[in-house]
Formats: sequence, C-alpha cells, structure tokens
Amino acid sequence: MGSVADMAKRARAVVAKPKNSYFTSDKANIRFVSTGCAVLDCALGGGLALGRTANVVGDKSTSKTGTATEVMINFASTFPDGAVAYRETEAAWDDAYAEAMGLPMDRVDFGDREDPVITVEDFYNDFDAFCDARIKDGKPGCYVLDSFDALSDDAEMARDIDKGSFGAAKAKKMSEMFRKITRKQEQANVLLLIVSQVRDNIGAMFGEKYKRSGGKALDFYASQVFWLAHTKILKRTINKVERPYGIELKAKVKKNKVGMPFREAEFSFEFGFGINDLLASVQWLNEVDRLDSLDLKKSELKEYITSITKMDTAEYAEERTRAAAAVKQVWAEVEETHMPKRRKYI
Repeated sequence: MGSVADMAKRARAVVAKPKNSYFTSDKANIRFVSTGCAVLDCALGGGLALGRTANVVGDKSTSKTGTATEVMINFASTFPDGAVAYRETEAAWDDAYAEAMGLPMDRVDFGDREDPVITVEDFYNDFDAFCDARIKDGKPGCYVLDSFDALSDDAEMARDIDKGSFGAAKAKKMSEMFRKITRKQEQANVLLLIVSQVRDNIGAMFGEKYKRSGGKALDFYASQVFWLAHTKILKRTINKVERPYGIELKAKVKKNKVGMPFREAEFSFEFGFGINDLLASVQWLNEVDRLDSLDLKKSELKEYITSITKMDTAEYAEERTRAAAAVKQVWAEVEETHMPKRRKYI
C-alpha cells in the first residue's frame, strides 16, 4: 500500500484537477458577476448569476451598499455593453464615495432623482421597463434596489400615518411582482440585486432570531441569499492619530440555487477602497493550509500580508488575480473531497 506520505501524495494528485465543474464558476448555462471577493464568489457558486435575483441582507454598517457597488463595478467591467441601473429608496447614496471606489458613474442609470422609486408599484414598473429594454437591445443588465425595506406601497402612501399596518399588502404585491417578472428577467439576462435590512424576529422561541421584511416572496424567488455580519472594526494609527479604516465581515450563504448552499466567507471592507480581495484570498488559503498554491510558506505569511499595504495599484491587481485563481482551484478541490465518491444511480 505504500507509506502514509505516498498515500497523501496520491490523494492530493486525485483532487488536483476537480472532475465536477459544479464546484467552480465554469457552468455552461450560467454567467456570473463577481462580488469583488474571490472567496465570496466561490461561496456563492461563482458569483451572482445573471438572469436571477440575489438578496444581500445585513445589519447597519455591514457594507451592503458597498458590496452592491462592487457588483456594479464588476458588471460594468465584465460586460462593457451591458446596462447598469441603481435605484435607492433611502436617500443615502453618495456619488463621490462610489466614484472613489471605482464605479464608472457615466455607465449607471440612477433613474429620475426628482421622482424616485418609492413604492412596490414604482419598482415593478421601473424594473419591467428595464427588462423590456434589455430584451430589445439584446444586452445583459444589472439592476440594484437599495433597499427593499424602505419601499412603501400605494395603499400605505394613501393611508394616514396613525393607521396601523402589518405590511401584508406589501409582501403580497412583491410576490405578485415576482410571479409576473421572473421569466422576463431570465429572458432579459438581468441580475436583480436587492439589498435588505435585518429585523428582529419578535416572538421567535426557536430558529432564526433575525429576519428581513418582504414576507416569503424574496425567500422563494431569490436564487441566492447571503447575510453579512459585522465582526470587527479595523483601526490604524498614523502620526499618533487613530482612525477606523474598515470593518471585518462574515458572509453566510443561506440559499443558493446555482451552487452549494450554507457556505461562508470572511473578508475585510476598507472605506473608500472596497473589499480587500487579496488579503481575504491569502487568509483563506492559509486557513485551509494551501499557501503552497501561491508559492508561500507559513513563515512568510506575516511579511506578505504586511507587503499588501505597500503594493501599488498595478502590483495589487496582479497579485489579486493570481490569488483569486488559486482560491478558485483550491475551493473546488476542497468541495470535491467533501462529496461522496460513490454514485446512487448508475
């Protein structure tokens, strides 16, 4: 049988080239948009899928809008002829901040800012028109709604503020909207990314302590749902002045129709920069003991991480691409080793 070392070598050789493309983003019938983080892309099955609905959920200050901005940046880069639309309902969007992150503002349709989307009915009509335009011009699209929770409905807008409501009408209308639009969205090849806020699940005795508004419609129709949780504030001191410069986040994929569900990813989001993709990739490769895929040793890790902060734009981009390729390959290897080797049906 050979030594333990020989057996380990043969095992590594077996998983060096994963046989099942389901664990990678190389799915013939699906095109993906990167989130700006290779580890999160892998956790989602390759990124966010065109023609589908994705839902990012999180508490305050978990970079939900920042993540959506990175998705728009990557869509604009991957599909130069595609259309990008951003609709905000919170009156909190910052043009200068998004531009600093790298969003090509001339590529983004912000709608009529004097007459914004404020109700579910507005959203449906606007998104329906966006899909019609994509079908007509034959180009893919990315539509971001930020956020769903701030949407009202016609009935609520017409009701006095002292009249109570449990939001049932809004949930019903969202469900109706998805039933009407889902097929057209797929035909139009439009990614719909909906941003949602966390809500306390009042009265819950078991199960999830938190939820988000919208009833079951988003749960049912979204192909990908991932929740962001804040884990740490990152600070640095320059000239004796300490300032927060970013946050650490954990993403949990709670639903995935284009990949394996219940995967997780950890990464840092730096203000004005975005997700530190290279750092996240290196830290994940270290976690799974595969720094060798980057020709790095454990003893060199600390020095390499320190060097990331000193890289210029070109060097960072080159290293980021190399690390992302390694993460994609190693992630597939890890997934392959966790799947059963036998087949139920022959």
